[in-house]
Amino acid sequence: MKIVVTGASGYLGGRLCHALLREGHTVRALVRPTSDLSFLPPRTAAGADGAAFEIVYGDVTDYSSLLPAFSGCHAIFHAAAMVEPWLPDPSKFFSVNVGGLENVLRAVTETKTVEKVMYTSSFFALGPTDGHVADETQVHHEKFFCTEYEKSKVVADKIALRAASEGFPIVAVYPGVIYGPGKVTAGNIVARLIIERFNGRLPGYIGSGSDKYSFCHIDDVVEGHIAAMNKGQPGERYLLTGENASFKHVFDIAAIITDTSRPKFNVPLWLIEAYGWVSVLFSRIVGTLPLISPPTVRVLRHQWAYSCEKAKLELDYNPRSLKEGLEEVLPWLKNLGLIKY
Repeated sequence: MKIVVTGASGYLGGRLCHALLREGHTVRALVRPTSDLSFLPPRTAAGADGAAFEIVYGDVTDYSSLLPAFSGCHAIFHAAAMVEPWLPDPSKFFSVNVGGLENVLRAVTETKTVEKVMYTSSFFALGPTDGHVADETQVHHEKFFCTEYEKSKVVADKIALRAASEGFPIVAVYPGVIYGPGKVTAGNIVARLIIERFNGRLPGYIGSGSDKYSFCHIDDVVEGHIAAMNKGQPGERYLLTGENASFKHVFDIAAIITDTSRPKFNVPLWLIEAYGWVSVLFSRIVGTLPLISPPTVRVLRHQWAYSCEKAKLELDYNPRSLKEGLEEVLPWLKNLGLIKY
């Protein structure tokens, strides 16, 4: 099968390209001319049964570039997204995450060969779960949004679900907090915080430890995407999440695995927020994006716990435990020289 992956140079997209190629699919990676291609298969790569890998240049915000990219393809993995807690120009969240999806759907309509679209949404599209564990039936309350990214994914989710209700062959998948080896981007926040922790720049736990997220290993999420292509029903939503835990639990497991000391105190969120405001100011001056920003702290004030039972039942999704995943991540970061223990 010939498959297009948008956002192929990203953390998830790159890993997805490798997996699809191994399974014998011909993979066409849609990337921008400025994209870092170092985590993609080489252009001469060949997978099982002679499957080929090719790179095409385009942008989901440029509709005209999508038509030749989608031509002759049978399935689309739309993984392109602007994934950041904060940007100096928040309109980029909507031009990429909302406008990009609209362009993809429009281009697929013009491309008669496409049979299925797998749309990578986000747990943020379902909203916070303060005090309970949510499933795919939850609808975002829209009373508030912690980040502009969250708001853009809620808007995009409505577009995807409306398209599905009109008969468009789209399957929406909702990863949790993705972690694992690969690109250390904003989408790999677990790796970034572990680096900060082991390098002494994050000396304590984040907040009170009452936060809760659904952590999922990158390779499990990739397999979940492929299962959505093979088994997922158009119009359905599938949470590709994992173990629900706090970042305190992440740091505790990391300490046990590495035989190092646990943090001895908690850094209050008001202090982290103050640091976030300073980081944003510094970011505006030097042009680099901050690790911590006020929207990040707003996220930390809520819980984001989800059940992936539907994906387990219908897609045979099988997420590993957080401990098992961190047992891979920590040596990987050490081998890269990013942490020491």
